[in-house]
Amino acid sequence: MTSKHYQRLLITVVVLFYAWTLYGTNDYFTWCLEIFPAVLGAIVLAITHRRFPLSNVSYTLLAIHAMILAYGGRYTYAEAPLGFWLSEIFGWTRNNYDKIGHLMQGFGPVIIAREVFLRLDVVKRPGWLNPILVLIILGTAAFYEFVEWWISLLSGSAGDAFLGTQGYVWDTQSDMFLAMIGAILALLLLSKLHDRAIKSL
Repeated sequence: MTSKHYQRLLITVVVLFYAWTLYGTNDYFTWCLEIFPAVLGAIVLAITHRRFPLSNVSYTLLAIHAMILAYGGRYTYAEAPLGFWLSEIFGWTRNNYDKIGHLMQGFGPVIIAREVFLRLDVVKRPGWLNPILVLIILGTAAFYEFVEWWISLLSGSAGDAFLGTQGYVWDTQSDMFLAMIGAILALLLLSKLHDRAIKSL
C-alpha cells in the first residue's frame, strides 16, 4: 500500500471513529475539550503535509492518539468502559483510562518530534537527541496540566469531567510521569522502525 493510500485509510478510520464518539456522547463540552489537541494537530498537518509529509509511523501514532482522545471524550475519562474493564483485570481502585491517554501523550508525540529533529538536523550530536526529546515531552505534559487547571478554573464544575482526577491527589504528577515513560518506551521500541520509515520517504 502506498503512503498516500495508507494515509487516506487512516483519515477515514479516524473520521468514522470520531463520528461514532460524537454520536454516542452525552457530554459535548468534554468531548470538544478532549479532541481539541487532535483537531489542532490536524490543522497543522493539513497546512504542512505537502512540504513536510511525515512517515507512516508518525501518522499511525497520531491516528491512535487521536482516537484515544475521542474515546475518552465520548464517555469522559472517569467513565470509559475500557478503563473499568482494565480495573477488573488489574484490581485498580479507580478508572485509569486517563493514564492510557497520558502514556500516549509521550509515546506518540516523541516520535513526531524525533522525525522533525532528524530530518531538519536540529541536533548536531546524536547523543543529545533522546534526552532533549524526553525533556520536550515533559515540558509539553506540564503545559497540558496547566491547560487542564485553567479550564477547570474558568468553567467551574463543567470542567470536572475534563480534569478527571477522581480524587487522586497525585493525578497531575502521575500524568506527567506517564508521558515521560511513554516517550522513553517509544524511543526504545520504535527508533529503528522509525529510521526505516524516514528513509522510505
